[in-house]
Amino acid sequence: MAGGASTPALAAAVSDAGGVGFLAAGYKTAAAMREDIAATRGRTSRPFGMNVFMPSLDGIDDGAVAAYRDRLVPEAERLGVDLGTPSARDDDYTAKIADLLDDPPAFVSFTFGCPTVDVIRAFQDRGTTVVVTVTSTDEARAASAADVLCVQGAEAGGHRGSFTNSVDGALPLRELLRLVRDLVPHPLIAAGGLATSEDVAEILSLGAAAAQVGTAFVRCPESGASAVHKAALADPRFISTAMTRAFSGRPARGLVNRFLTEHSAQAPAAYPDVHFITAPLRRAAAAQGDPDVVNLWAGEAFRLAPEAPAAEIVEMLSR
Repeated sequence: MAGGASTPALAAAVSDAGGVGFLAAGYKTAAAMREDIAATRGRTSRPFGMNVFMPSLDGIDDGAVAAYRDRLVPEAERLGVDLGTPSARDDDYTAKIADLLDDPPAFVSFTFGCPTVDVIRAFQDRGTTVVVTVTSTDEARAASAADVLCVQGAEAGGHRGSFTNSVDGALPLRELLRLVRDLVPHPLIAAGGLATSEDVAEILSLGAAAAQVGTAFVRCPESGASAVHKAALADPRFISTAMTRAFSGRPARGLVNRFLTEHSAQAPAAYPDVHFITAPLRRAAAAQGDPDVVNLWAGEAFRLAPEAPAAEIVEMLSR
């Protein structure tokens, strides 16, 4: 859960409760990532993982990005901030891999693509379990060198972890899990819209080795999500979720708010350029208590997210 929700306190609490907590390296420098690993190790002796974003390789239409930026000028003026400027598109990937290989946690997972076989083997040689998020059978085949595949269904909150900037062929979790299970011998983690112990029991019966849960932990006290984000998950004004590129330039599922409704159709497929442009808007809106300009990432089962400590949520999901 990159962007703030993932914290050392949350990862450690989940691991101590019997799950496997994950930290997010996305949008951080390699040095900040290492600080999170050290902080988590200071809180727990249990295994935990780190999730890494693969660098964006998409071609960018600079004209479309500029037009979208112009469209958002009134939003920036209303909030009293300047729009951001696109920056490096590699998310400090090379430095992060070097740092992680020097002293890795028990698990390293990858989103938005699959690392090279050499990188996967290097982690495996160090005893680290490599997980790759897949959203299709083609991606599952391409990630065959990994130890474990995280099968992400269309119900999942936040960014779709697909290898390309696309929603083509998005499948619900249970259908995708069946297809991937019949295709590869890997242990499978199922992700997307899982919020109850019944959900977990069902996907385990369908062949998953584990369930991955995100939105269910957003409201817990260990989460670093903004107060605006936490409150929105329980706010009756927000009744549904949708996929959008409006906040980041990549498909992601969030609560339907004004910004998503007004700007989704014009948002270009330009990640992370759009992310950089909208970042000041999102920060200002969160600080001003305005949920209509915040990326309220949430899976389809968001209404079931409890306001409870992480350990209680793990116990509830394990019943």
